[in-house]
Amino acid sequence: MREHGRVRTPEGTQRYERTAAIGSGVATLAQWSLRLIVIAGGTYLVGFVIGRLWVIVLPVVLALILATVLWPPVAFLRRKGWPPALAALTVVLGALAVLTGIIALITPPVADQIQEIAVAASDGLTRIQDWLTGPPLNLSEDQISAARESLSDRLQDSASVIASGVVTGVTAVGTALVGLFIVLLLTFFFVKDGPRFLPWLRRSVGERAGRHLDAVLRRCWRTLGGFIRSQAAVGLIDAVLIGIGLLILGVPLVLPLMVLTFFGGFIPIVGAFIAGALSVLVALVTEGPTTALIVLVIVFAVQQIEGNVLQPMLQSRSLRLHEGVILLAVAAGSSLYGVTGAFLAVPIVAIAAEVFRYLGEQLDDKAGQAQAREPEEPEEPGEGERPVTPAAPEAKA
Repeated sequence: MREHGRVRTPEGTQRYERTAAIGSGVATLAQWSLRLIVIAGGTYLVGFVIGRLWVIVLPVVLALILATVLWPPVAFLRRKGWPPALAALTVVLGALAVLTGIIALITPPVADQIQEIAVAASDGLTRIQDWLTGPPLNLSEDQISAARESLSDRLQDSASVIASGVVTGVTAVGTALVGLFIVLLLTFFFVKDGPRFLPWLRRSVGERAGRHLDAVLRRCWRTLGGFIRSQAAVGLIDAVLIGIGLLILGVPLVLPLMVLTFFGGFIPIVGAFIAGALSVLVALVTEGPTTALIVLVIVFAVQQIEGNVLQPMLQSRSLRLHEGVILLAVAAGSSLYGVTGAFLAVPIVAIAAEVFRYLGEQLDDKAGQAQAREPEEPEEPGEGERPVTPAAPEAKA
């Protein structure tokens, strides 16, 4: 007997025909393919809009990151009875003063030692030239002179491009100053009025949606703050350890290199590599290859401690991302938006992962509730066993 693509056998069991099973699978695949296409299209549209509005989006994102760093002292002052506006203004101006002090602290050593580094760089180039002309390369003076002249010709041919680049750089500096002012202003408003945002959001979208948005945004806030604090701790430890090594070896520009190492820690994997490479390069041109090799060993050892001990310990609770995911995120962000993309890639991916975790938890809860509502099927009697029937109620006398 045939019923809706099924065949009833004499034993009373049913089996699906192959065509019906294949048709059902193809229909399910088509449905999921359409959903994935819609999701991909929506993701592309969101990325396109963000790209067009990047001038607006970037200050907002940077202000949110700064707000996660500045919120703890603001919350402390508010608990002590400070007005929200005064607490926010005090902390923002204090952070700006600290940043200005760091720049003022770095500038004099760089200005004092720039001439020394220029002379050392010239001596370093001479040593490199001697190394190239010696074994095992044994290059001739004519080959080196030809390479030098070729480089000089290329620089002269690119003079107009370099000049236009200088003009563009001056314009970019002005734009960066305006952007910095906008970021500081947005940060002030975020830390001043941030606690009023979630109640307003719950009232605007309704109780059910507001509850989910409240939970997701709180998780994202904790994730972002945990990332910034853990990266700051890692960068500080790296800067101190590498700075001590450079100071013992007598390498110049120790303080600027320490600051660069600290800020490079906010770009996972790539930032530490670039900062370490600059430390080795400065040691090479100022102190020679032996000192540079020692600096390389120090940088390598510190980065191994960072990657195998510090980051797993500090970020295990804040990010919960695999190292491969972090590396791919940094590569994608840097290729799309340069240094800014490399800096923002990891927190964005961490926030997206936190949203997916919350969605997964909600799906698990719904699946568990549905399973709890399903009635349990009675066990079938085994072979040779008689089915158990409920006893009839006893008749009352």
